[in-house]
Amino acid sequence: MIRVGDFVTRKSYGNDIVFKVVGIEGNNCFLYGTCIRLSADSPIQDLVLYDKEIDDDFGSDFSEYKSLDRHEYFYLPGKVLHIDGDSEFLSKCMNFYKRNRIKAYGVFCSEGELSSKIVSFLEKYNPDIVVITGHDSMYKRERVSGSYKNTTNFVEAIHEARKYEKSHEKLLIIAGACQSNYEELIKAGANFASSPKRINIHALDPAIVASSLALSDKNNNIDLIHILEKTKYGADGMGGIITKGTMYVGYPRE
Repeated sequence: MIRVGDFVTRKSYGNDIVFKVVGIEGNNCFLYGTCIRLSADSPIQDLVLYDKEIDDDFGSDFSEYKSLDRHEYFYLPGKVLHIDGDSEFLSKCMNFYKRNRIKAYGVFCSEGELSSKIVSFLEKYNPDIVVITGHDSMYKRERVSGSYKNTTNFVEAIHEARKYEKSHEKLLIIAGACQSNYEELIKAGANFASSPKRINIHALDPAIVASSLALSDKNNNIDLIHILEKTKYGADGMGGIITKGTMYVGYPRE
């Protein structure tokens, strides 16, 4: 018997991804990926209970931060606001920021409420970098709501954020989730977005990009390729534009 909260895989997809059941309506189950930012639905008969330990140790450490010349200079990384439609992924990302000594604020917000709430979040936290993420998916067949589950919600949130701050260098925006419409997110005003090849992305990928931007020198252009290579699936899963970083460098160190 499948219940809400169970971990499952889908037989029709070769049991390739582990999902958590987040809702059931009749014979249909609504699913969120446990390690990737993918939402899906599936008939109950296609699901198999997953009773093994979920092994996911992916997550970059930022050696460049540890190797900064602490003897002469001091460093002030950019501040991150991470808005997430998945509370469990939000917790993982916040732990990631803490582990890498990034000043970050986390907010749980469902994808459908992003556009109406994002400006109030920006006004409250005044970040250098904002992450707008959660879950998404690309439908195989066109639906009334469009070809993507949440891309439109992300696009509308970006538009509101760009009304608040037009400059791509004063507010860096990272947006999207699994299979999101990358081109539309970039055109809306995102600095980085998913997913160029319409593939799944890892839960930590937006946080990895945000941390990389937070630790990039404000006076220099970012190393775009280097940042993308830190993510789980590289440029297939995330892409972006070249801007300057958000970290101030000062002298002398106390």
